[in-house]
Amino acid sequence: MILVDDVKNGIKKNNLADKRYVDLIGIDLFPKWFGGNAAKIDMVFHLGACSDTAQFDKKVFDRLNVNYSKDIWSICAKYNIPLIYASSAATYGAGEAGYDDDHEGVKILKPLNPYGQSKQDFDLWVLRQKETPPRWYGLKFFNVYGPNEYHKARMASMVFNGFNQIKNTGAVKLFRSHKKEFKDGEQLRDFVYVKDVTEVCLFFLKNKDAPSGLYNVGTGKARSFLDLEKAVFMAMGQPVNIQFVDIPEDIRDKYQYFTEAKIEKLRAVGYTRPFTSLEKGVTDYVRNYLAGNSNY
Repeated sequence: MILVDDVKNGIKKNNLADKRYVDLIGIDLFPKWFGGNAAKIDMVFHLGACSDTAQFDKKVFDRLNVNYSKDIWSICAKYNIPLIYASSAATYGAGEAGYDDDHEGVKILKPLNPYGQSKQDFDLWVLRQKETPPRWYGLKFFNVYGPNEYHKARMASMVFNGFNQIKNTGAVKLFRSHKKEFKDGEQLRDFVYVKDVTEVCLFFLKNKDAPSGLYNVGTGKARSFLDLEKAVFMAMGQPVNIQFVDIPEDIRDKYQYFTEAKIEKLRAVGYTRPFTSLEKGVTDYVRNYLAGNSNY
């Protein structure tokens, strides 16, 4: 196994503790290495990206999320290497066009921020390609939470950030709603545990008959941020203490109030495992990882 990451980011080193791999290659060096060693590679999992929804410099996303992904795709296509890459539920924007992973609907999606647009741009580029890897899967991850996200700071899940707020202050802050149809804290997201995400990735690795394409990866059931944080308090054995703050103005008009994956397409290709419930996933994450400062 070859790992690829920003090796200059020292805070990520704990992610590699107790992991077995052949080599760790920096992201800038990898495309050249990959082109010269493609014969040794059986499959590529391209999950890395700039996922900062508060970053508005389009050049950052063009370089890391679009052009870099095109380079990986082109090498996989040239050398017939299957590819699994990370798309995102951020492509669905405010949900005006729904949350269906049918290819025909991709072109009408309207992401709310440059991150979502970068994922949308690459998905659209992929669907235009005539030269493709022998199998490819663009996985539209919904709100993923779970171990080893400590390096993401503001972009880490509200399980991680909520846990640390509660540990430090006894309370957690959630965004106040700025839409009359949603009460404070009742904004809804499809929260999916990272262990389930891993199972889906392994399914596509092993299931060679699954048709190539875009697939939603979520539980199929939206839950509120209030539900999420109440589960964190319960897992920590702490009384619920939730406070509300305004959504920062720089992201207020780019904030998703509802996401919910349609997963019929994933089920139709044979993925039958149940998704972990929010309460069970949060409890496992809090008690077995965050509480003991343990890595996955």
